[in-house]
Amino acid sequence: MKGFDLMAVLLNPEFSRMLVHGVKMTFIIFIGSWLLAMSLGMVLLAIRMLPSRIASGFVAIYVSYHRNVPTLVQLMLWYFGISSLLPDPVQIWLGDHNGEALFAIIALGLCQAAYFSEDQRSGLRAVPRGQWEAARALGHSYVGAMAYILLPQAVRNAMPALVNHTVSLFKNSSLAMAIGVAELTHAVKEVENQSFRPFETYLIATIVYLVCSLLLMWLGHHLEQRSRMAGAV
Repeated sequence: MKGFDLMAVLLNPEFSRMLVHGVKMTFIIFIGSWLLAMSLGMVLLAIRMLPSRIASGFVAIYVSYHRNVPTLVQLMLWYFGISSLLPDPVQIWLGDHNGEALFAIIALGLCQAAYFSEDQRSGLRAVPRGQWEAARALGHSYVGAMAYILLPQAVRNAMPALVNHTVSLFKNSSLAMAIGVAELTHAVKEVENQSFRPFETYLIATIVYLVCSLLLMWLGHHLEQRSRMAGAV
């Protein structure tokens, strides 16, 4: 029976390399999917606010699908299903250029966009009606009013919910292991298989996820405080 020895994992050059690469891939997936989710969430909100039942119905269906189908299923649909419909040259190119990570970013980003869109919609409801009227009085078009006046206020109002879902997105990046992405959870599994030290390796993953999640929450709280101060000026 092996005793507890965390350094046996951390000081092993091969294990350390695998763990560092896993952390790097985790942040690549997280940042890529977050950027996609936030930008698409704003677009979905703008579409939903149009005076069109077709547009609002499309967004409602989009949100309903992504909120009610498990994220893991969506990942597998993209990687195993949609990828198989692509032309062979594209599939070969993706296979040579880490296509697993790309599909993970797309699937997680599209899924999280539904949540970000709803968060921002709640924030937009808290914007006084007079802001809409003032934007139109200043000559802004619908797109200009949304982009420069209404959406910034909606994001500020929705900051707590956006931070919570951002942390959830970071943790959900571990699901990419299911389609073969060498992110942190995948790396930890490989290290555990080679080192035969499950407690130490999973403890490392626990600490990394905990520290990163707490840092994201702290950063979100800091941004929330600054946005409140800016809104009060």
